[in-house]
Amino acid sequence: MKLIENQIFHIYNRGNNRQPIFFKQENYHFFLKKMRTHLLPTCDFLAYCLMPNHFHFLIRTDARTVASVAKNEKDIAVTAFSKGLRTMLSSYAQAIQKQEKMTGSLFQQKTKGKQVSSEWSWEDYTLTCFRYILQNPVQARLVQFGLRKGTLCNRMLIDQELALDLNSLEELIGVPVPDAEVAKIW
Repeated sequence: MKLIENQIFHIYNRGNNRQPIFFKQENYHFFLKKMRTHLLPTCDFLAYCLMPNHFHFLIRTDARTVASVAKNEKDIAVTAFSKGLRTMLSSYAQAIQKQEKMTGSLFQQKTKGKQVSSEWSWEDYTLTCFRYILQNPVQARLVQFGLRKGTLCNRMLIDQELALDLNSLEELIGVPVPDAEVAKIW
């Protein structure tokens, strides 16, 4: 995926053959720890959700994200974010394979990403994506809506990019994102 500096991207992947990627509660915590270690130094998170068989990230890129840290076998620059993501997913998959005594791919081969921000308001789907990510586990009846305390998401950046306060956020989460809008964030 090609990431552009100072933009907002929806990043997502799921289990190979739609299989689960989280088997125990501790797996979610382990994955979050890996996100903090491998991705947080390279980007800012606006939102994320971890579902039993997939994940979504809404990130804001900057110079750290797109910095070239190596070259791959085709002599193409590898960015800090892509290296961090690959390391995170690979090490997580190895731990789960050991835990579950399984072999083969845990994740689909390619993590996908789509730019949702735009300088043109009619092409900017940042708020749509933000709402979708927050609603995903609520609509699946995995959790009730509530903001978690933590340091992964950059609250100041959320306020800056989306101009939301807690009251408007709760109202937005209660209104499902129409399918036509969801299609624009994939």
